[in-house]
Amino acid sequence: MTAQAGAILNTSSAWDAVDWRTIEDNVRRLQARIVKAVQQKKWNRVKALQHLLTHSASGKLLAVRRVTVNNGRKTPGVDGELWDSPHKKLQGVISLTARGYRPMPLRRIYIPKANGKLRPLGIPTMRDRAMQALYLLALDPVAETTADQNSYGFRQGRGCADAIEQCFTALCHKNPSWVLEGDIKGCFDNISHQWLLDNVPMNKAILHKWLKSGYLDKQVFYDTISGTPQGGIISPVLSNIALDGLERRLREVFPVRGKGSDRGRAAQVHLIRYADDFVITGHSEELLRMTVKPLVESFLTERGLVLSSEKTLITHVEEGFDFLGQNIRRYPNGKLFIKPLGKVLHLFSPK
Repeated sequence: MTAQAGAILNTSSAWDAVDWRTIEDNVRRLQARIVKAVQQKKWNRVKALQHLLTHSASGKLLAVRRVTVNNGRKTPGVDGELWDSPHKKLQGVISLTARGYRPMPLRRIYIPKANGKLRPLGIPTMRDRAMQALYLLALDPVAETTADQNSYGFRQGRGCADAIEQCFTALCHKNPSWVLEGDIKGCFDNISHQWLLDNVPMNKAILHKWLKSGYLDKQVFYDTISGTPQGGIISPVLSNIALDGLERRLREVFPVRGKGSDRGRAAQVHLIRYADDFVITGHSEELLRMTVKPLVESFLTERGLVLSSEKTLITHVEEGFDFLGQNIRRYPNGKLFIKPLGKVLHLFSPK
């Protein structure tokens, strides 16, 4: 079974007969057109192409496949339903319509964190997950095109190793010698809904419904007044969009221009971000404390976020700092070493 972009789904065909290569090609072509429109700043065209993709049979098929093959496919939402048969998957494709769509509350569960605390997760229903995956297909090309250059979390083709490599590139020289270790307090839980509605380039009505869907915790319903739930497929991209722009804001204050001392000073201010964890380099503690940190706080305040006072530190590189499971430290001889943290090594050590 094949489905052209924008075509009506042929419901008489079996799920197992889907030509997935054709489906992926159809979606990829539409995403490439969205990227081109973003680069040309033709936002009305972006909106039209996003509408075409989210209403296409190819997009809907690909969205349902994503939520029925990932690790969460056996975890139901509040309705207890799973799409675990070809018939249910095809019916799920048919159910992905924006007209009359109303998401169900999230199912709240808790998973343990490394520090002993519990991390709340919101589990959407299968239909809501598929709707998020569908609209993510149209949002991702925009987010990737407009993202900060040194953002590495929840992005295609990027990961922790790339962020650590950029740390080495930024710190392997004598200067910069200081690092602002940033951590955002409850990033997913506190992002301003109004900021997301004003700035995320997608269907505002659908986004509003997701943000305000609420959650059930021990059969008690709670409203959601801020944040985007950890556990939703689209949540990582929403958080990335909220944090993108910090690197550009830094470049406005520390521009790279020409040769000489100005260029050298600006080159010492680097942002390396992975999701809501980031480091910013600087040539002095005073620069980071008096200029960079207030700039970051102002940027976050616009989005309803604040820095964690306990985890946000300013450290000399020779003292070393921890980032993404690695310890990064420059020794007095000028050598920069990056080593896995002791607790990570312990996981792989023989008993």
